[in-house]
Amino acid sequence: MTHAFRAEGLVKRFGATTALAGIDLAARQGTVLGVLGPNGAGKTTAVRILATLLRPDEGVATVGGLDVVRDAGEVRRLIGLTGQYASVDEDLTGTENLVLIGRLLDMRTADARARARGLLAYFELAEAAGRPVKTYSGGMRRRLDLAASLVGRPDVIYLDEPTTGLDPVRREDVWGIVRSLVGDGVTVLLTTQYLEEADALADEISVIDHGRVIAHGTPAELKQRVGGRHLDVRPLDPARLLESAGILAAVAGAHPESPTRGMLTVPVEGDGMLTAAVRRLDEAGIAVAELSLRLPDLDDVFFTLTGHGTAAPAGTAAGSAPGAGTGAADVGGTTQIEEPVR
Repeated sequence: MTHAFRAEGLVKRFGATTALAGIDLAARQGTVLGVLGPNGAGKTTAVRILATLLRPDEGVATVGGLDVVRDAGEVRRLIGLTGQYASVDEDLTGTENLVLIGRLLDMRTADARARARGLLAYFELAEAAGRPVKTYSGGMRRRLDLAASLVGRPDVIYLDEPTTGLDPVRREDVWGIVRSLVGDGVTVLLTTQYLEEADALADEISVIDHGRVIAHGTPAELKQRVGGRHLDVRPLDPARLLESAGILAAVAGAHPESPTRGMLTVPVEGDGMLTAAVRRLDEAGIAVAELSLRLPDLDDVFFTLTGHGTAAPAGTAAGSAPGAGTGAADVGGTTQIEEPVR
């Protein structure tokens, strides 16, 4: 099997902190590998190694068969990178930012300008192309940053939480862009804390926690690990949450979890448990704001595998590099084409 990129046994330490403890990652050409994990899990550290920005302490990583340490210069011509925060020059215009990157990639000035025009149209920034980036909104800067990563028509693109700070409409726009890239044969590594984002885009998912890959598979395969259906209940009166939990436990024979404030979820088997839960809640006089029976989703998978949500519990340090400015720590939460992006 030919992989667009592969990492084997990556280890990275920052002093006494082990950010990566021997992870393996790989993606076939023209697919999306989703990498999920809480803050500090090591996602950004892995991306920075694959992007030649950090050297691993142990292990090997290749892109297009090229070693990211030994062949770093050649690797950089194959990849694009969009980090968690926009890294464009605020004093330059949108056009000037993209032309600058094109020239750094040895494009002729005319070709760099043509590429910039196409990308600015693609990301609906043509009207703002001549304005300094410091006048852009946060969403506009994020779109320009995405455009910048595509100037060189990369074979592999790393999107490190690319929709952080975007509203739902712009997030959907980015999803469309990712699908378009993959349709053109680009391979994408997507790190995200939005589980629905990974579910919508990823062909395969690796779940990282404390610097290790704790699960890997397609979204469907990971959901099968949880199995069954879940009953979700949100009492109208939060003060009756504990009482509601007792009723659900009696009906389902399992203790309900509370993944979000005021919500209870419990695995159930058969339609009869839904009916029984409704009856028992009604008999107790407990009104509900929400009640649904659903198949497991990636939220269930993540919670089952890690025991917590995508925001790491207080005090979790794995994957975080001490010291400001290293760029190695995971931080964060979570169009029309004028010319082909590729």
